[in-house]
Amino acid sequence: MSGARSRIAVLEAAADAAYAAMYDAPSGSSATARYSDAKEYLHDAIGLARQSRMAEVETRLRARLAEIKAVFRGQFGG
Repeated sequence: MSGARSRIAVLEAAADAAYAAMYDAPSGSSATARYSDAKEYLHDAIGLARQSRMAEVETRLRARLAEIKAVFRGQFGG
């Protein structure tokens, strides 16, 4: 696995962990903070995929980001 792919995998895993933590958050503001973390990790991963010319990975990450945004808005009213 290349360095960029490895870093993207780490960022994506961190985003997934932050997303999962939204559901266990004790308050709305804590859930919002986890949502923000997930978005930040995915934005970093998307940027790295773009720089590394990994169009398919970038597309997949953008779809994941859109999915997380939709879930947050639907379930947490963000």
